[in-house]
Amino acid sequence: MYIGIDLGSTNLKVVLYDNSMTAVARKASPVVYHRENGFVEFDAKTYVNGLLDLLRELAKEQDLSELDGISFTGQAESLVCLDKDGEAVYPIISWMDERSNEECHILEGQFSDEICRKMTGQQAVLPTWPATKILWLKRHEPETFENVATYMLLKDYLVYCLTGKMCADMSIATFSFYFDIYGKCYWKDMLDAIGISEAQLPPLVEPCTVAGTLKEAIANDLGVKKAVSVNVGTLDHFAGMVGSGNIAPGNVTLSTGTTMVLAVMTEGRPIVGCDTAVHYGFLPNTYVLLPVIESGGMCLEWFRHHCMNDMDYRALDGELLSVDTEKSPLFLPYICGTNSPEFDKEATGVFYGLRAEHTAYDMAWAVVEGVCFTLKKNCEYLAERDASVSRILAIGGGAKSAIWCQAQADITGLPVVVPSETEAACLGAVILAAVSDGVYPNLKSACDAMVKVAKEYTPHAGPQIAKKYGKFKKLYDAMLSIEREDIV
Repeated sequence: MYIGIDLGSTNLKVVLYDNSMTAVARKASPVVYHRENGFVEFDAKTYVNGLLDLLRELAKEQDLSELDGISFTGQAESLVCLDKDGEAVYPIISWMDERSNEECHILEGQFSDEICRKMTGQQAVLPTWPATKILWLKRHEPETFENVATYMLLKDYLVYCLTGKMCADMSIATFSFYFDIYGKCYWKDMLDAIGISEAQLPPLVEPCTVAGTLKEAIANDLGVKKAVSVNVGTLDHFAGMVGSGNIAPGNVTLSTGTTMVLAVMTEGRPIVGCDTAVHYGFLPNTYVLLPVIESGGMCLEWFRHHCMNDMDYRALDGELLSVDTEKSPLFLPYICGTNSPEFDKEATGVFYGLRAEHTAYDMAWAVVEGVCFTLKKNCEYLAERDASVSRILAIGGGAKSAIWCQAQADITGLPVVVPSETEAACLGAVILAAVSDGVYPNLKSACDAMVKVAKEYTPHAGPQIAKKYGKFKKLYDAMLSIEREDIV
């Protein structure tokens, strides 16, 4: 028996798999944030207790006495600050927090784009990265900064809470902006720039490593009768790759949630300084290209909330079936963040071609279509960098919508395959733990046994899609030209 834990940005999730590796129970609870003036924080003690409560709820309904292991997956960049006793001395700073824009400019002045790409694989200095948040603490919260003995990223912190062992999963460290993804060590020049030492960071370990065993007090609380291994697992998007069967080059796992993320394994080691984001993978010495569209699934959520009175998604899907897609307006889905493949900070959202006869449903379809056009741009971008894909493996909230999946297939020209396990990240974490424990001889045999297909969407592309896509690209260029004009 295994438990997969997904530390999502919206929800904490735990899923129990029995001895046939079938999901038999699920628990989830929302993450509660404090948001103000670009700050996005959450309380460490509340978060940890929330996870323990979910495990206790599971134990009340299921016999966990023979539990073999727990494996983690989840978000990467959220930063935890601990004192010398291992207690949190500051709220957890979410990856969504944007307080460190000024610090980004400071680091941009010290490190060229070329050296940043060479060391971290990342394409831009963003407030998302923990390195920028640490520098912010140094400049704005010096007392807190002086009291921090250890900086940890969220998933590593939860592993520490369950085992008492400190370590840093390299597939998560790749998002810190102070990890050398090719040297597999901390980047000393960046540590010096933000004012911390390597001694303030946990020892680096390969993803999917067993960190230790579950603390005795927690095990007793859950009714476990034997030692339970706790596996560090890997990043949620990487675990989603495994949970959807994407363990070799040629496939793209597409997660459509608040953001839209594409995950593609590379053929060996990428060229140093590659002009797309490169990340240390879920297997030792592997690399993953991970284009992120921050204005992805959240675009429809934004439109639904502000323009459709929070209309139910299923009801909206039904209405979208009657939209005349050839006559719908165009939408540029760049309403937040920096989006792959261009990473243009000046990019903004645009509705174009609106007429009096257009309805809110026409506009909602334009949002869906615009996000899918951005997906197509990214698939083309990957193909130009020798990372061509033959099919899309869809996971996340968007995979539950036939409208989204068919639109993705039609616009990209690629079949869209939806796995039967909706919690692909939890499944992937458990698959990796089971292979690590010797339940399966290798990753392929584990995926063959555990990953099943629920539905496949075949592309039906018409000439009108190509025409609208051409307009979409021209509209993007026009928008950017206007935004970059020096208007007095």
